[in-house]
Amino acid sequence: MGVPAFFRWLSRKYSTIVVHCTEERVSECNGVRIPVDTSKPNPNEVEFDNLYLDMNGIIHPCTHPEDKAAPKNEDEMMVAIFEYMDRLFNIVRPRRVLYMAIDGVAPRAKMNQQRSRRFRASKEGVELVEEKSRIREEILGRGGYLPPVEIKERFDSNCITPGTEFMDNLAKCLRYYVADRLSNDPGWRNITVILSDASVPGEGEHKIMDYIRRQRAQPHHDPNTHHCLCGADADLIMLGLATHEPNFTIIREEFKPNQPRPCAMCGQKGHEIKDCQGVAREKQGEHDEFADTMPASEQEFIFIRLCVLREYLERELTMASLPFPFDFERTVDDWVFMCFFVGNDFLPHLPSLEIREGAIDRLVGIYKDVVHKTGGYITENGFVKLESVELIMQAIGVAEDNIFKKRKEDDVRWKLERRNKDKKKRMKGPAYMTAGQFAPQALGGRGRPGVVQNARHQAFDMRMQGRDQHNKAGSSDGQDGRGVKRKAEDSDSEPEPEDNVRLWEDGWKQRYYKTKFDVDATDDDFRKKVVKSYVEGLCWVLRYYYQGCASWKWYFPFHYAPFASDFKDIKGMFTDFELGTKPFKPLEQLMGVFPAASGNFLPQTWRSLMSNPESSIIDFYPDDFAIDLNGKKYAWQGVALLPFVDERRLRAALAEVYPNLSPEENKRNSLGSDMLFVGKSHPCCDFIQELYRGESHEVCKAMSLQPDQLIVYCGAKVLKPGDWERGNRGRGNWRPQLGFNSNRQQVHLDQSAFRALGYVSHRIGCAWRGIRTQMSSSIKYPATRVSSQLFGWQLALIEVYMEQPLTDV
Repeated sequence: MGVPAFFRWLSRKYSTIVVHCTEERVSECNGVRIPVDTSKPNPNEVEFDNLYLDMNGIIHPCTHPEDKAAPKNEDEMMVAIFEYMDRLFNIVRPRRVLYMAIDGVAPRAKMNQQRSRRFRASKEGVELVEEKSRIREEILGRGGYLPPVEIKERFDSNCITPGTEFMDNLAKCLRYYVADRLSNDPGWRNITVILSDASVPGEGEHKIMDYIRRQRAQPHHDPNTHHCLCGADADLIMLGLATHEPNFTIIREEFKPNQPRPCAMCGQKGHEIKDCQGVAREKQGEHDEFADTMPASEQEFIFIRLCVLREYLERELTMASLPFPFDFERTVDDWVFMCFFVGNDFLPHLPSLEIREGAIDRLVGIYKDVVHKTGGYITENGFVKLESVELIMQAIGVAEDNIFKKRKEDDVRWKLERRNKDKKKRMKGPAYMTAGQFAPQALGGRGRPGVVQNARHQAFDMRMQGRDQHNKAGSSDGQDGRGVKRKAEDSDSEPEPEDNVRLWEDGWKQRYYKTKFDVDATDDDFRKKVVKSYVEGLCWVLRYYYQGCASWKWYFPFHYAPFASDFKDIKGMFTDFELGTKPFKPLEQLMGVFPAASGNFLPQTWRSLMSNPESSIIDFYPDDFAIDLNGKKYAWQGVALLPFVDERRLRAALAEVYPNLSPEENKRNSLGSDMLFVGKSHPCCDFIQELYRGESHEVCKAMSLQPDQLIVYCGAKVLKPGDWERGNRGRGNWRPQLGFNSNRQQVHLDQSAFRALGYVSHRIGCAWRGIRTQMSSSIKYPATRVSSQLFGWQLALIEVYMEQPLTDV
């Protein structure tokens, strides 16, 4: 999820959270490349246990980079992805787990944003081709030079979506990559590798969070585990804080603004395609040996230390004189929740809140007042207290009018400053050129100025000439008496987008609802409907961050958000989400997010539903659509006004073409599961092999690709507490296997052993009765934690049989 300007604001306010990475480079000796030994200590002076890769943040820059030449084919793309992952592994060097997560089928709330992005990408691609063709004709028509057009197929980045052949090939290549590294790289020898490819439902970062939550729930979880998550999305910072892990670090590429990019027309840097003049490229090198290469430097990486950010937040969020004990972890949850108001992938942000205008600091100030008033926090374990949210919204609503007016004043002031700055830049240089003896002359020129007859008259003429030039420059703004129009370069280079809402003028709420929703502001029922959907969205997003997807089919059914002042009486607006919802299948999601121009990634019969005028869902795939700038300046900041997909109509149309799928397409359309990879030297390798060889329980199925490595595909069937009893009664010949030797004899107890066991059990029962009389019934800790502290090994049996709250014992 991208939150515009969030990381920039965070890194400027808390600058010490960012640390540059130290990376060992591959060396060469006599022309032989010597790889880095990743089994050695980490050069960053910190040892990481687990590395999590949000793979989509790696796939996109490797397949269609912006700062260097794009790969020529799919093979080069895969090699670029492998090299990128090798760099990350070299920097982080995890010692326990490597988790690679590719975006699978997303919840419906996310699919709306994916649909907008893919329709935009398709539209911008078509517009770019048309613009390049037009500019090429203009440049060649006036005699300019342009390199010949390379006839190659344009890479459609929309193929980076679950269900396409590209993603299926990528999963196969990643399995090969992991197999090779486990066999040959000493740094991979004892780590556990988990690959969650595009067939596994869920976004990549949320699959990672689900894995971390499950590990934290294990009884033997190590709280000192050091996690490192790779990704460029700003929401990873919030997700890392939501885990409450004390040692959590994010690694990402260092963003360097204003980097020159090559022109898409001539390939030269220093100008954009609209400013291309068709000038021949300058010679590069003594013999022009760099003619066909584009110089590019490797991106540097940075660490974002969430442990330091937690210290900053603890200092900022601490509140004195509370009527209840201060809990820092609860305030972190509340801070993450408030960040949802300024932007997320599932809800449009409130019109009055912008990060650049200090919205988060404003929310923190309001939050502290609300906590004192309500006597409690606003979130708890992924659930929202709506009465507290209403107080926050009402406090923002009181200031909305002033916020809009100040935003307009700042915008006008910024434009004036930019205009003056551009004007000074254009006027830089001498105001006039001296003449006579003092005029500049070319070196070696034969013509020499005449001898000055009267120096005083000459100096007077020069002063008068300079004054005339200065007055002429000063009157260039159209003040010379005739109202001369300003030159084009003196005015703003781009026209201002028309804003019909005008939030800075009175009556802004009526104009907003009329323009954006086509309803009158007096329609209270419609406003309540929008607010209710937004409240549901806030509850859904928080649940998604802390517990997982609460509903796969919920989504916000509007393109715009309500105002903060509209949140009134919201306490009873939300009860719970529909249970038992299931995600789309991969090909179904492609039908929901792809434009008709990307239909080549779909089966033929499915593709016709996008383009056939007789199709029952043809209205889902408009050839053109409007983009509302919504007060912004650039098109990528605007709102794509696309129709929402009706799930029932889509499924009904697809039911007719499902029988036409081939076996390969059916395979791509199925949902998969995570894959576990371990090497032969891994401590768990023998254990996993024994599980696989067992005939009674199909826990997993394995496939050996190399002699010294094992790949395990974790199946859908998982052992449950009742499986042993059912299996033992059903077959009778199954018994627990001790160790890895299936022929090992079981130990039998004689009568004296049973008497000793009864004596110990009697003492344990007495001890538990004593514990129950001394502790109140409000204690909620598991019995295992108490037993391990009081009795040690004697209560080992209780750790097996008494996994419930102490009040239930």
